[in-house]
Amino acid sequence: MGNDKKEIPLLPLRGVVVYPSMVMHLDVGRDQSVKALEQAMVNDHHILLATQRETSLDTPSKDDVYNTGTVAHIKQMVKLPNGTRRILVEGLHRAEVDSFINDEAFFTVSYNELEEEHGDDIEEQAMMRMLVNDFYEFTKVSKKLNQETFDSIKDIDDSGRLADMVSSHLSLKIQQKQRILEIVYVPERLDYIMQIINNEKEVLSMEKKIGQRVKRSMERTQREYYLREQLKAIQKELGDKDGKTGEVAELKKKIKDANMPERIENVAYKELDRYEKVPQTSAESSVIRNYIEWLVTIPWTDETTDNLQIKRAEKILNEDHYGLDKVKERILEYLSVQKLTQSLKGPILCLVGPPGVGKTSLAKSIARAIDRNFVRMSLGGVRDEAEIRGHRRTYVGAMPGRIIQGMKKAETINPVFLLDEIDKMASDFRGDPSSAMLEVLDPEQNHSYSDHFIEEPYDLSKVMFIATANNLSTIPGPLLDRMEVITIAGYTEVEKLHISKQHLLPRQLKENGLEKGHLQIRDEAILKLIRMYTREAGVRNLERQFASICRKAAKIIVSEEQKRVVVTEIRLEELLGKPRFRYGQAETNHQVGAATGLAYTQAGGDTLSIEVSLAKGTGKLTLTGKLGDVMKESAQAAFSYIRSRTDELNIEPDFYEKFDVHIHVPEGATPKDGPSAGITMATALISALTGRPVNKEVGMTGEITLRGRVLPIGGLKEKSLSAHRAGLTKIIIPSENEKDLEDIPESIREGLTFIKVNHLDEVLEHALLKE
Repeated sequence: MGNDKKEIPLLPLRGVVVYPSMVMHLDVGRDQSVKALEQAMVNDHHILLATQRETSLDTPSKDDVYNTGTVAHIKQMVKLPNGTRRILVEGLHRAEVDSFINDEAFFTVSYNELEEEHGDDIEEQAMMRMLVNDFYEFTKVSKKLNQETFDSIKDIDDSGRLADMVSSHLSLKIQQKQRILEIVYVPERLDYIMQIINNEKEVLSMEKKIGQRVKRSMERTQREYYLREQLKAIQKELGDKDGKTGEVAELKKKIKDANMPERIENVAYKELDRYEKVPQTSAESSVIRNYIEWLVTIPWTDETTDNLQIKRAEKILNEDHYGLDKVKERILEYLSVQKLTQSLKGPILCLVGPPGVGKTSLAKSIARAIDRNFVRMSLGGVRDEAEIRGHRRTYVGAMPGRIIQGMKKAETINPVFLLDEIDKMASDFRGDPSSAMLEVLDPEQNHSYSDHFIEEPYDLSKVMFIATANNLSTIPGPLLDRMEVITIAGYTEVEKLHISKQHLLPRQLKENGLEKGHLQIRDEAILKLIRMYTREAGVRNLERQFASICRKAAKIIVSEEQKRVVVTEIRLEELLGKPRFRYGQAETNHQVGAATGLAYTQAGGDTLSIEVSLAKGTGKLTLTGKLGDVMKESAQAAFSYIRSRTDELNIEPDFYEKFDVHIHVPEGATPKDGPSAGITMATALISALTGRPVNKEVGMTGEITLRGRVLPIGGLKEKSLSAHRAGLTKIIIPSENEKDLEDIPESIREGLTFIKVNHLDEVLEHALLKE
């Protein structure tokens, strides 16, 4: 290293490092640099080239320039039209700035020349050879270097100059180039450059691998694109409009617009991808297409906003139906709770009652009252589990179950869903549909209902399910447990009168093209129609009778006999013929051996006459009238009770050895079964054996035990209606049924006397007249 300090102008370089022995062009434009250049030209054409630390600086200070640079000889300078100087410089030797003498107009510095330090000659020779080999390998993988570059350096003998020339051809960062300039110990410089070259070779090799991978991927994509374009052209030639491509685009749009949950949307896109790849002629193609179509047409998030105005809902329910207070109250409760909580699982109601009482129309009315969509599904005769849960997609013609089909019709996730005739479901070798309904109707499970066809969980928790049934006994226990049962008994005469005037008659007038003034039916004629032309719990047959009257009235008006038809009691017989039923089936006289029982049938309540006759014989008990097993057992129990109590009842102890007993329930063509005729049979038997007549105004219902206890029964409201209709004035009921009296309409309670009993002795006291 030299110690003689020399003064020289300094030229700061941006983004360039000049090595000794290098010859290169530089463009100089900054005022400070131009002045330094001019000073150098005045002196001896020598200048110190040092690189800036930060390339972006326009006016660098002495701290912004590296201390080590290269002293260069300016071989040529040309002034360009824009004022810039272009110079040709040749690097002479390394130099280190000792101090800045002047930094006003330009930098003038004193410097020390740096002499290269060499190591072992043989080691340097070996390193030079290695460097040349490495550089040769590098030129083969690098796109920026070629054979000519290699030829320009391979014959250099000087190790330091070789290192500098190789590094000048490498694409290095400024910091790396500066580092090479600062290393004066040549073996270290050679080693550093070899490290850089080997590192660059690895990077280039990796780049090449990545490039090849990307190219392969690009080639595959281009090939697919080309094939698709060919397929489009073929389909176009065959007249297949857009082929599958158009369908796929259409399905993709449908999926996007369906507002599905993200998980379902992913499934749909995955299936669409499969559909695209499967040939159109394949059977699987139509299966996948059908599946996607179902996914996009079922509602996933669309819902209607409930109208939670309680007064409005009450008004609509009262407009559509007369009476039915319990059901209306339950709906209004549901709306009130929803209004307070703003979130509530849909209730699952089961409306139970005889035909024609308005169960189905009530469900429609509920939907209208709360502004929800309405969908109805009839379950009568369904005996295949797949009808409810759907078929697996592997089957030909597979479809979702009726629940999902209903949701598609509803178009929202919160409709009123009517499950009509839920008690009429059957089961056979194809499965048990009532078991499949368990998940649908369980509020704890139906938020993730599983259909075999759809396969993905579907949320039914916002649906308001309403089931209807005529008879609870045929609904399996677990299914019944999931529903809130609301019993709709028959209508009273007063209710039927109101329903006729408010609903049935106006509807039939409209359907038969009559104006209000064309036909008038008096109240007493309507009552006669209810009592003597229909016998039912509901009003379906009653409406048919009104339809018949309207048709006959229409005929009279059209034939211009008269402009207006008034129907009185007498005119009713002219129009409809003689009454079909005898109003009041109570006995006209007190009878021995005949008692009136009360029955509960699918058509509501009815009265049941039970007759007993005795004939000399050997104690044989005969039961007729198409009785079921339960009624036969009740008769046996009553017979055994009487045998055990002959003394208290004043009956001959050996009556069963002297007489044959025949118990008959009239209307033998109609099957009859149930436990509630026990006390009626016992009363008729005791009446026949003691000769005491049964009070004609008394009806009774209750089950009997061998010790004479009276057990509770069901259907008291319906039985009371039938008793009132039959003209009875007293009803004997089990004491435990007292709680059911509040369900009976007040107008009926006023016309009947209810006698509550615990034992058959009490029954006999009220039912049998004194001898």
